[in-house]
Amino acid sequence: MSNPTLDSPAGKAAQPRPSRNKSHTRFLVLGLIFFITVINYADRSSMSIAGTDMTKELGMTTVQLGFVFSAFSWAYVVGQLPGGYLLDRFGAKKTYGWSLILWSVATLVVGFVGLVSTPVLVSVGILFGLRLFLGIVEAPAFPANARITTIWFPTKERGQATAVFNSAQYLATAMFAPLIGWMTYTFGWRLGFYVLGVLGVAMAFVWFRWMNVPSKHKRVTAAEIDTIRTGGGLVDLDESDTLSNRKSTITRAQFKQLFTSRMFWGLYVAQYAVNALTYFFITWFPIYLVSSRHLNIMQAGFIAAIPALAGFAGGLLGGFISDYLLRKGVSLTAARKIPSVAGMALAMLIMLCPFTDSTPIIVLLMTLAFFGKGVAALGWAFATDMAPKESNSVSASIMNAFGNIAGIVTPIVIGYIIAATGSFDVALWFVGAHGALALIGYLIMGRVKRLEFTTSAAPAVENVPA
Repeated sequence: MSNPTLDSPAGKAAQPRPSRNKSHTRFLVLGLIFFITVINYADRSSMSIAGTDMTKELGMTTVQLGFVFSAFSWAYVVGQLPGGYLLDRFGAKKTYGWSLILWSVATLVVGFVGLVSTPVLVSVGILFGLRLFLGIVEAPAFPANARITTIWFPTKERGQATAVFNSAQYLATAMFAPLIGWMTYTFGWRLGFYVLGVLGVAMAFVWFRWMNVPSKHKRVTAAEIDTIRTGGGLVDLDESDTLSNRKSTITRAQFKQLFTSRMFWGLYVAQYAVNALTYFFITWFPIYLVSSRHLNIMQAGFIAAIPALAGFAGGLLGGFISDYLLRKGVSLTAARKIPSVAGMALAMLIMLCPFTDSTPIIVLLMTLAFFGKGVAALGWAFATDMAPKESNSVSASIMNAFGNIAGIVTPIVIGYIIAATGSFDVALWFVGAHGALALIGYLIMGRVKRLEFTTSAAPAVENVPA
């Protein structure tokens, strides 16, 4: 099918340089969204490192801290559909760039809370509001990552690509947990928020200067675009003509199909379960190390990096295994599910932690659990494989919304469990049980394939290339 932008006179002037040599610009694009995602997760998880000192200085309780932790996810879930609509209507460059600027500013402002003496409830309310805002403006981030990999990568490279940007969440903890732990221990809890806010604004400048659609990117060649297109990449998805002609990103009938698909419901359940483990590690885990294992905040920051590094390795391995199986002729369903099932089974080892008092054994179990969770974290690969072409980002956003309900439930439930029992034992069983829930989700999912809207659900006006 012809490219509407390249076929126009203006589009021809912006064609990629003609070359038979295949450029590898898509991997530079992946590197950029990987680093931005590292900052994204550092912003949302930094409060877990600063949480102990912040709680003491502001006079907060564990239940109040649990609600502050969860505020991000309340807004993040609500913001998914609007974020998906913005991506489908305006494309990834504009939507992602402004999202990055706004979430960086929100992170920066957290460092100013409590500088002027205020009642505890006022400080809690301000933090809750800032975390709500952070959740709203970060909502387009992961759907944008999925959209960009759908545009820039052929199908047989997409599992690896999604695994790379998804593994950034683990590297964020591995890099910034020790750094913010040291900053908090040495200079107080505010400095980390200032550093992350400034870093995010700087990356937004890089994003707007360098990022573009494939046909207009200064580094890409026609040969690379052909490789992506023939391999199943939707290279025209964010072309200006495509976006301007899209009168309706999704119809009511199409929306209904996304909510009545057994395949998608299996994905929603599995993604919720995977994210429950994620939110434990980026909210309560450092506090668990301080309160239950009696480490100081700097030690907790460095120890928290160990499971995070294992999760990073597992995240990369899961994507590579999945794509390797696909290249060997294994079905798409099996290639995506085999590492997912094995990984979540391994993640359930976290439930053994209450049966030992040895900190090294607990760290080992946590490390194995997080490695398994990383291997299983193929939700975005599933999403790019299943998403209808007509609503690529909206369908991914719906999955992300369901998945991040775990970010609402997990921090609050753990906060109440600790307040009621005085320990983390039941909380760890609660978190580990989500491994079994994920296995149920994969069973519900059935066969993995791209959803095709029925004729009756087709939009009146649509121009999305195949």
